[in-house]
Amino acid sequence: MKLRERFGRPLRLGLVGGGPDSWIGAMHRSAAEMDGWFRASAGVFSSDPARSRAAGVQLGFDAARSYGTLAEMLAAERARADGIEAVAIMTPNDTHYACSAAALDAGLDVLCDKPVTRDHAEACDLVARTRKAGRLFAIAHAYSAYPMTRQARHLVREGTIGAVRLVQVEYIQSSLATRVEAGPQTSRLRWVLDPGRSGLALVMSAIGCHAQQLACFVTGQPVARVAADAGTLMPGREVIDHVSALLEFGGGAHAARGTFTVTQAAAGGENDIRLRVYGDKGMLDWNHREAGYLKLALQGEPARLIGRGDPYLPQEVIVAGRTPRGHPEGLREAFANLYAELAQERMAIELGEAVPAFPYPRIEDGAHTMAFIEACLASQRQGRWVAVAGPASGG
Repeated sequence: MKLRERFGRPLRLGLVGGGPDSWIGAMHRSAAEMDGWFRASAGVFSSDPARSRAAGVQLGFDAARSYGTLAEMLAAERARADGIEAVAIMTPNDTHYACSAAALDAGLDVLCDKPVTRDHAEACDLVARTRKAGRLFAIAHAYSAYPMTRQARHLVREGTIGAVRLVQVEYIQSSLATRVEAGPQTSRLRWVLDPGRSGLALVMSAIGCHAQQLACFVTGQPVARVAADAGTLMPGREVIDHVSALLEFGGGAHAARGTFTVTQAAAGGENDIRLRVYGDKGMLDWNHREAGYLKLALQGEPARLIGRGDPYLPQEVIVAGRTPRGHPEGLREAFANLYAELAQERMAIELGEAVPAFPYPRIEDGAHTMAFIEACLASQRQGRWVAVAGPASGG
């Protein structure tokens, strides 16, 4: 009997944010329920209580479980025999910490959009709260849940390309390649362009955190030091739209080196994510436009293109895909992998069974990301290499 059958039902999920007009809200809702591990049961969908309740009904939720505020939902659901057991947070960046802390303190598991907090100190606090509550905390870094990024990680861990020597990661977009500040602004664009709400550096909060997490995930190494240039490609812009950095992984005389480039202001950019990892035996090359494939080139051998669904892939990669080879999968399925792993870990814990070592991004990874962002900004200010703060402690 499979784990879900032994548990007997999907876990009940509460949503925070992601109203009817939110593309990321639709992504979360469909991904959470894709494999039957979660059922979206309640939610808060707007900072305006009346609009939130109306949005819940519009999305098909029971009116009694379409709440006006997060506090209202947590209190009401705690009193129900069928109350929610986890929350998914997809609100503006500056609210992630408060929403996550409230959910953890209410005894719920959390899946939160990035960045998890406004700074490293808040992230360390969430690490402590998560451990104290005995809960699970996942971060929506979906690019590390694609089958072929999981395969890249597997090959690095197996030593296929040898000791990692060089890492090159980039994430290029064009959403801010024009002066969007001068045009009509949606409610989302208003908070995105507000330095006080979008995070320590907009481009890092929006996409840079994904690039850093992906590089660390595949290599299995944290970033130890950075030398960064952070600023704007669009003259006169108040929020940071570009960061380039030299990286040192892990520390030590033979630590891997790397380059990091992210921007949302490159005309023609189309969510272009690319990761190349060079070892002393060969290299791996993955890009998001051809996400179902991974290039492996070993020194002195013909290059090989590995595809999702190929024979002889490890089980940890096979389970990250759903359709036969040749059928495209993408971001929605990767999100679903995060939800599936979070649910399976919780179900195993509740059943008293051995807990698998799932690779989904956790709050400790989020704390490292915030330390990385702070180090990049400090490096820009000081004009020198800056150490990235070590692992978060607490609880």
